[in-house]
Amino acid sequence: MALGKKIAVIGAGNMGEALIAGMLAARAAVPDDIHATDVAAARLDQVKTRYGVRVGTDNNAAVGCSDIIILAVEPQVLNHVLDGLITVLTEAKLVLSVVAGYPIARIAARLAPGARVARCMPNQPSVVQAGVSALSWGEHVMAEDEQVARAIFESVGRVVVVEERLMDAVTGLSGSGPAYVFLIIEALADGGVKMGLPREVALQLATQTVFGAARMALETGEHPGRLKDRVTSPGGTTIAGLHALERGRLRASLMDAVEAAATRSQELGSA
Repeated sequence: MALGKKIAVIGAGNMGEALIAGMLAARAAVPDDIHATDVAAARLDQVKTRYGVRVGTDNNAAVGCSDIIILAVEPQVLNHVLDGLITVLTEAKLVLSVVAGYPIARIAARLAPGARVARCMPNQPSVVQAGVSALSWGEHVMAEDEQVARAIFESVGRVVVVEERLMDAVTGLSGSGPAYVFLIIEALADGGVKMGLPREVALQLATQTVFGAARMALETGEHPGRLKDRVTSPGGTTIAGLHALERGRLRASLMDAVEAAATRSQELGSA
């Protein structure tokens, strides 16, 4: 879906770059449509070289000539960024924030009345167009805005829509979740090394196993418990391994991790 819109990406870090790459790959935008800003000149040079988009350090210039504004800065600087944009960030522009833990109401309070603001939580695999993004709509967002936001974030993966009150839970699950999975991959590979496999072989086996299992769950739509049972023969190797995981409280530990990350997101949002 070609959006035919001018897009300002405020913050050309990993997530900002992922969205630029995704929009271009999906042909939702062409390089001339995108104006990226950042405080790091080296980062801007890299983005310009890779994607051919317009870059600069002047947020006002980027926002002033754009229809869609993607806020992709760190939470601790967002207030300062918004204050600097107060004269150009009008209600005519759609604002998409990927800033973790920062509620729509806090953004809207610094903008003109009637500002169209959506909150978006993509995750790190968006960098390779395999992410998942949760979207929540502010009260002034229109149906057309929702379609535009979906098109942008579908360019880097799958999209779900949730009530904003659930965004902290999303952060704890899919936002922080890749780190949990990377840890699991590393641990599986370490187990293979412990049992005699070469490190590179163990890591390839572990990584592809996680990828294949995730793809199978997505494409079959079956409950993961049923898929697990298919691998688990009576008295076999897998049930022995699962028993060891249950002794180690793997399920409870992962649930605790999601809860801890979600709670931290709540704390950041109220700071």
